[in-house]
Amino acid sequence: MLTTILVASSLPLLVVAQSAASLAYTPVYGACPSGFNLVRQAGSSAAGNQTLSPQEAAYISARKSSVLPNAWKTYLSNIEATNASLPSYVSGILGGNSSGIADYPNLGIACSGGGWRATMFGAGVLNVLDGRYETSVALGTGGLLQAAQYLTGLSGGSNLVGSLAQANFPTMDALAFGTNSTDPTNTWGGWLSQINQEAPYTNATQNDEYLQLLIGEVRGKFEAGFAVSYVDVIARDNGRHFVNGTDLSNFFDDSLVHGAGYTWSGVANVSTFMSYEQPFPILVATLLSPNGNMSTVIPNSSFIVPTSNPIMELNVYEMGSYDPTLAAFTPMKYLGTMNESICVTNYDQAGLVMGASGDWNTFYNTSESTLENSSIYPIIEALNNTLPQTNVVLDGTLFPNSFHGPATEGTFIDAGETSIAMSDGGSDGEAVPIQPLLVKARGVDTVFAIDANQDWGNAYWSAGGSLINTQNRINALFPTAYSFPPVPTNVSEFIAQNLSTRPTFFGCDSSTEAPLIIYLANGGPPRDGETPVTNVAPNNVTTEQMQAFLNQTYTIATQGNPANASGAIDPEWPACLACGVVDRARNRSGVERSGTCSSCFERYCWNGSTYGLEVTSGTCSLYVSGGWRMAGVVATSSIVLAFI
Repeated sequence: MLTTILVASSLPLLVVAQSAASLAYTPVYGACPSGFNLVRQAGSSAAGNQTLSPQEAAYISARKSSVLPNAWKTYLSNIEATNASLPSYVSGILGGNSSGIADYPNLGIACSGGGWRATMFGAGVLNVLDGRYETSVALGTGGLLQAAQYLTGLSGGSNLVGSLAQANFPTMDALAFGTNSTDPTNTWGGWLSQINQEAPYTNATQNDEYLQLLIGEVRGKFEAGFAVSYVDVIARDNGRHFVNGTDLSNFFDDSLVHGAGYTWSGVANVSTFMSYEQPFPILVATLLSPNGNMSTVIPNSSFIVPTSNPIMELNVYEMGSYDPTLAAFTPMKYLGTMNESICVTNYDQAGLVMGASGDWNTFYNTSESTLENSSIYPIIEALNNTLPQTNVVLDGTLFPNSFHGPATEGTFIDAGETSIAMSDGGSDGEAVPIQPLLVKARGVDTVFAIDANQDWGNAYWSAGGSLINTQNRINALFPTAYSFPPVPTNVSEFIAQNLSTRPTFFGCDSSTEAPLIIYLANGGPPRDGETPVTNVAPNNVTTEQMQAFLNQTYTIATQGNPANASGAIDPEWPACLACGVVDRARNRSGVERSGTCSSCFERYCWNGSTYGLEVTSGTCSLYVSGGWRMAGVVATSSIVLAFI
């Protein structure tokens, strides 16, 4: 990897009046508040002193007491209205008839990376879980979204989770298409997916002008003395798609701020967050470091980020990592701060934080020729020429290093660096953001993992690669810090056993400390025979295409695993989902699994089979031996298949 793109320009830096967006995007210096602490040591699960931030702990506590009891009862009412035959312990747990709040399930939902495909697929699945969607309520799956404690997103999933949180937790339809509200306090323009990101025009000259407009909008940050990168430019484009302030009628209005000034920490002031109605949102990125242990890079793949690099989480209150190699956090509101006297605010722009999670373009920075032939090179070159900098990593998301110095020396690989960079959360192979949900201080006992990342070499289908890489990373590097249930060791097993073409439960052995994983993937066409529309990697989609994608995702997410292999749907899937959600709470109560839940677990649990390890290839499949999948690459000891 090229650790830095050296930037030097002989062009004079012209004095240019800043736009409203540039002013709103510029970080601000000021005195730190009384009692300010730059770094919070998070402790460790092994030492028994791992802690959440006081703000997160307070949010979770308030949500548990004021929101979740009714949310679980509502979900129970929805599933019971379907006349599902469930063991009595299910209603006992969800109805709160057991000994207290701690007996409710502690559910986290993870939304994977995979570009627009993942954004849309994740939204379609959340629709199935949303208690505001009448069809989902009637099916018996609606209400789980409202009952979840945590919602994590990565890359395309971070665009979903990030926009959902700051847009005040609307329905998925409103999130995708906009609210069309005349009330400015309730206005959200939608994702505007019909407008191509980074190149909204069909005319090349106009696209060049648009690029210069975006670069101009980060000028204020540059002139304030902060390094700016490719991701800052993308953050300004993100602002037009995933942050409040833009709709179809004003997308090209240069006088507007287009999401600049909306900060990720500002989500704490959104009404649904203040009333604890939202699951606690967390976005995930990977540290991009010049000091990483390159021996832990996934072998025989085109990826360049070591798995030993800390996985970084960016929640509304903090940025940092629970990995033992950092185990520290800094306040989100004061990102950019380097000491405890002069603080920086307004650095945590929502578009930038989402961009940090989705910056997959570091993969181009493996050689000069690869970079120069990539789609990002014109943007980097334009940024170079307009805002010249030296010794700056232009293909990562840059943050002044709040962890610099003795507080993290000896554990954090970048303790000696004055800035840190982040890359796409899936750039170490884990495109499903499960890691924050494995933090033992959070106590998550059930993870609903939504996977729309690409694992097949010749189609945009998922096949469990991210779960495999999470398993490998934990087992090799952090076996005591995190607990993860056993999953297959190879994508070929997922494919051969159809584990990604239907919902699959992992961790069904109640003796494990790990959470139960309910895995639902974009693993293949729907069973109803309709032409598949979810195996795509679009740069933009029309509203009609978006609706068709959401509709088909709904079909995939509700078809379950029919007992009859020729069946299109499993009518017991909503009941089986409820059985999975309560199973860890059931185990804590000492009750045996029984009735419908027993048969459900027989049908939905992975049984530990290794069937599929043989190498097989065909027109629509790729089974590989000893393979690793890295967010767009399937690699084996003998071949590497890279694809867009």
